[in-house]
This record gives sequence, C-alpha cells and structure tokens, in this order.
Amino acid sequence: MPIASPPTPAPSPRPLLTHLVHGDSAHLARLQFAALSSSGAPARQQFLASILSDCTPSELLFVFTMIAPLLKRDFLRELPPELALHVLSYVDDPRTIARASRVSKYWHKLAKEEVIWRGLCDLYEFTDAQTYSEHKAEGESDFKMSGLRLGHDHPPISASTSAIPRSIPSRDNPSFRKHFEAAYRTVTNWRSKGRVLRIHRSPAATPEGGVVTSVAMDDEWIVAGLANCRIHVFSAKTGVLSRTLIGHESGVWTVNLVSRGGRWMDPPSSKRSGSRMPDGSMPSMDTHFLHDERHIPETLRAAIGLDRPRVSVKDAFDDSRPTPKPSDICSASEGWGQGNALVVSGGCDKVLRVWDVKSGYCIYVLRGHTSTIRCTRVLHNRPIAVSGSRDTTLRVWDVQRGEMLRVLQGHDESVRCLDVCGNKVVSGSYDCSCRLWDVDTGECLQVLSGHFHQIYTVAYDGVHIASGGLDTTVRVWDPNTGECLALLQGHTALVCQLQLSGDTLATGGSDGRVITFSLSSMSAQHRIAAHDSSVTALQFDAHYLVTGGNDGKVRLFEAATGNLVRDLTQPADAVWKVAHKHDKCAIMCKRAGKTVMEIWSFRPTEEDD
Repeated sequence: MPIASPPTPAPSPRPLLTHLVHGDSAHLARLQFAALSSSGAPARQQFLASILSDCTPSELLFVFTMIAPLLKRDFLRELPPELALHVLSYVDDPRTIARASRVSKYWHKLAKEEVIWRGLCDLYEFTDAQTYSEHKAEGESDFKMSGLRLGHDHPPISASTSAIPRSIPSRDNPSFRKHFEAAYRTVTNWRSKGRVLRIHRSPAATPEGGVVTSVAMDDEWIVAGLANCRIHVFSAKTGVLSRTLIGHESGVWTVNLVSRGGRWMDPPSSKRSGSRMPDGSMPSMDTHFLHDERHIPETLRAAIGLDRPRVSVKDAFDDSRPTPKPSDICSASEGWGQGNALVVSGGCDKVLRVWDVKSGYCIYVLRGHTSTIRCTRVLHNRPIAVSGSRDTTLRVWDVQRGEMLRVLQGHDESVRCLDVCGNKVVSGSYDCSCRLWDVDTGECLQVLSGHFHQIYTVAYDGVHIASGGLDTTVRVWDPNTGECLALLQGHTALVCQLQLSGDTLATGGSDGRVITFSLSSMSAQHRIAAHDSSVTALQFDAHYLVTGGNDGKVRLFEAATGNLVRDLTQPADAVWKVAHKHDKCAIMCKRAGKTVMEIWSFRPTEEDD
C-alpha cells in the first residue's frame, strides 16, 4: 500500500517591519546608517542632512546638546606635559591663567606650575623684590617641578627637561606664583588704593630749619636728612619713627643707607693701588680722619663687619664676576656682610658721619673736606664712600675702618652732584664739566665738557652718562671715549632731576616738565606737564613714574604712556622729597607750615580682596 507524504506545513510568518520600528527604532536607524558605510562619506552626510531638515527646533536643540560634549577635547591632557606648559607660557594675562585653573583638576595643577609664573614675573618685570632676586640668581641651575602628576596617561615631568628653567620653591626660596600674586596686587593698588602707615608732623623752628634735604630707603629703613642738623630713621614696614640721629652741627645735605648683610666684593686686582693721593703720595695719617678701629666697642665692630675677616665671594680674576651695578635711585647700597644697617651722612659742618642704625651711635666722624659736603654715594658690596664738596674735591673713604683713602682733584668749582657704578664715579660741577674717576686709583678717566652753565645733576649706569644743568639741556656721554652722544632739549629752565634705567632717561626741570627719552633713538618719548613749578622729585620703574613738585603735588603717571593716573596725597605747600621702593613710598613735604613726613604702603591686605 503506498504511503502518502504528510502535507507540507505553511511557512512561519515573517516578523513585521512595523513591529521592529516600534520596538527598536534606534537600532534600525543605526543599521540603516551603517549600511551607508560602503557608499562613502557624502551619502552618510546626505542622510544626516535629510534627518536634520525634518527636525523641529526643540529636536535640533536636543541634537546640539548631545553633540557638543562629543566635540570637546582636553588638548592639554593629550599633549606631553612639557608641551602643555609651553602652550600656557604664551598666555600673558594672569587672569586668563586663573580662569584656566578652574576648568579641571588637571588644568589647575598645570596652572600652579612655577615655570608659568616665572615667565610672567619676567614679562611683567616683577624682579625687584629681594625674594625674586634670590630666586633669579639660583634659578638657572636647580629647578624642579612641584611634582605634577598626570594620571596614568603620562609620567611625571622630568626635571632634566632643558626647555624648563630649574628652581626649587621652598620656605627659603618662595614660589614665583606667590611672588607674582603679591607684586601684581601691589601694582594694582598703586592705581587706586594704598594706605598711610604713619604721618609725622613737626613744627619748624625757622622757615628753613625743617626742610627735608635728602632721603634714602631700602626694604627695612627710611632715612631723612633735615636742614636742622637732624636725621630721622623710620621703619619701612610700620612707618614708626625708630630714632633720631643727632650729631651734625649744621644742616644735613646728603644721606646714604647701607643695607645690612650682603656680601663682600673685591675690586679688579689690576685696579687696586692702595691708599694713595692723585700725585702718588700716601695721605697723611692725622687725627682728622684716622680712627683706631681697635678702640671701637665690640657691638659696633659687629655692626660694621670688623668682627670678621674680609673674604671675597669671587676672585678678582674670575671671568664670571657680575656686571657692575649702578647706584640705587633711593640712595641705598648693598652691604658687604656687616651685621647692621648703616647711614653715611654729610652736610654744612664739612664732616662725614657713619652711623649704626640699630643703636643710633655715631661710629666715625670723618674729617677732611674744607667746605660743605653736597653729595655722597656708597659703592655696592664694598665699604667705600665717595663724597663731593664745595671745596672742589671728591674724597674716597673706607667707612668700615674710618679712614680717607684718596682725594680726587680736578674740578675748579663746587662739586654739586655725583653718581657711581661699580668702581667708577661721575661728578658734576659748577665749573660746567663732568669727570669720570676710578675710585680705586683716583685717576681721572674722562673730562666731559660741553655744558655752558653749572651742572646740577648726573646719572651713570655703566653704559651712558647723563648730565643736566642750568643751560636747560641734557647731554648723554659715552664713558669709554668721553664723546657727547646726544644733546637733548625740551626744558626751558634748570634741569634738576635725572634717572637712567635701561633704555630710558627721565628728566625733570624747574619749568615743571618731565620728559622721558629713548636712549636707543635719542628722541623724546613723553613730554609731561607734571607740575606748575619746579620738579623736586622724580623716580620711575617698569610700571609707574612718580613726581613731586614745589606746587605741593605728588603725581603718579604710567611709565609706558605718560598718562596721569592720580595724585597720591593731599595737596601740600611744597613737596621736598619723594622716594618709593616696591610697596612703600615716603613723601616729605610742608603742609600748613609744618614739616610732614608720610609713609605709605601699597602692600595687599585682606581688605583689598
């Protein structure tokens, strides 16, 4: 019997596409978009464009919020750390660095790296503070990063990376970031803030007796010499009157401050010639200027460094000897390692006095000049003072041992001003000439003739000599050849103030004008009508120009543009002297018939935040 095959069952129904769309539309879209891979990028882009063209605004916003995070890339994290820091080194605005530090923890670590802030310190020229100068001196040989960790993607930054300067921030070597922050806030405070630490008022016994004739300051002390024979010493940190030095018998015309500490620096060996007069003879050792250092009390011996041998840090023949330093515009010089700060003063009583600031004692009274001492300077890192007098001479003194070394003779009339750089001194005289001298030999190296009237002010930075006087002109000289490089005009009266710094020369005159010149082009940069009468004080740095005048105003200008920023203090009858350093400013003026000495601070405080 034949066997019949069973009937073939009907095929199973296929899954409906509509069911798949409703069940997994996202998966279908991915499959359709993936199928276009073989068709190339244009087909995929056309597909996306067709979808976007059918979207509503709310749907497009949704697409945007989904796409934006996918396009973000942390480019700094993907770069090697050296390159990431190199990129940030091109940012010149500290506020941008601060905002970048808030992006992520990694960016925050990058923004804290010392190499970035060291570059900003150099860019903004925040190089004046002692902490930074120590940083700078040691920074080229011992820098390490502060341990920046880059997670698992990169190893720590190697300290041997040649493109990154090396320094070790520590308690003894503060960080560049903290230094920049303090300096930046200080510069900002100069524009609109600042507070008076102390105001000292004293009635003058005579109209001329209370005049402040000279000011010197460093980071620790502010010294003011007065026409009433007194010298006031203030604390630069608090503004408190620390002591009054009494001993001069007539008005004090000049004061210089020698900061404590420092290091001894010998002159070049080839230049040393002992304590000889210009004619080659030894100065006579009489009691007018020679003191037996053995009779000095032990405490004062330590104050002037006689308790330790003279040891030079560098050999005189060492080619790495630092470039000679110009004098400080605030009449302060670096010490030679002595224990205390010292004041060197001179005046109408014809003597030079050396004072211990801490105790107030007069260590030496140096006699030799036969007329009023008008100007003095002390060399950096050496106990050598140079004084100029109305007796037409300059004299060189060892203020550590209390003896005169030599007399510099050559001027025919009163020596009105002088300036030093290294072991060279420039003097300006009423005989209408300037002279360049070697302090260690007494030799006159150059005679600079060209002015037609008395010279009242000189400046010397080792590269240029500038002189100004009663003929209303300023002359710039080459110290190596004695050649007059430029005759600068613009004033209509006596030029009584000069400052040289880098490529800039600033001049102030009795006509109330302040003019800044570029030494590279020998042309005027800014002509400022600063005061209504004579300019009595002039000082500038990388950021600001501060002036004082007989019109009773102290004014602050931008150094880069010459624009007026503001008046720093209340109007006075007359302003005699103004000096500023870092975050401190000393203003000496006459107000309501009294001698007024104001000590200002621009240091950032919690109230400034």
